[in-house]
Amino acid sequence: MLIMAICYNSHALGVTQLAKTWYPVIDPEKCIKCMSCVNFCQHGVYADVDGTPVVVGRENCVEFCRGCSKICPQEAIHYEGSSAEDAK
Repeated sequence: MLIMAICYNSHALGVTQLAKTWYPVIDPEKCIKCMSCVNFCQHGVYADVDGTPVVVGRENCVEFCRGCSKICPQEAIHYEGSSAEDAK
């Protein structure tokens, strides 16, 4: 998957920058608890808490990766502190 490759490759190359001003938020009304975000992110941002994906390590989020929101089938993930221009 290209999204995963970009996130992992930037980390492997040492160019990972952790997010300082924005972080992912899961919309509980849209989330279908498929765990795509938990299974995708290898940075400890998400955890399975009693069958529900929860943001537990927002400080670990890789800036501008957005892979989890791109694979979410319900578009249930958005970013606090992110402008519309940044989301492109």
